[in-house]
Amino acid sequence: MAKQVKANLKMKLRGGQASAAPPVGSTLGQYGVNMMDFINPFNEATKDMQGKEVTAHIVIYDDRSMSFRVVGTPTDDLIRSKLGIQKGSGRPNSEKVSKKLSDKDLTEIAESKAIDMNTPDVAAVKKMVAGTARSMGVEVEG
Repeated sequence: MAKQVKANLKMKLRGGQASAAPPVGSTLGQYGVNMMDFINPFNEATKDMQGKEVTAHIVIYDDRSMSFRVVGTPTDDLIRSKLGIQKGSGRPNSEKVSKKLSDKDLTEIAESKAIDMNTPDVAAVKKMVAGTARSMGVEVEG
């Protein structure tokens, strides 16, 4: 019989730097879960992403066990770091940001995001990344 799910959580954490301090301790503590059962495996799994912002999807079960999976850096963060901008446009339809995303940059971002997506097709991932860029007010070349 399958375990009963008590909670589905998402947390943005720095890779390899999870600790018992908030948000990890306060979030997992309210479900009665041993937070060290998350912290040590998470830090081990993300040691190659040291200091980068990653998202952890955590499933907590009724028997106080848990499972998690790590999703890489969010697409908008990758676009902003590639272009060297602080934020996207507040009104993307009428006000564009000053920089454009080249096809080469788009391909690099898509290749790094392909492992997190539900398709192995980099061309399809490029379309998703381009859509995110346009919603931020970034013009896409090519």
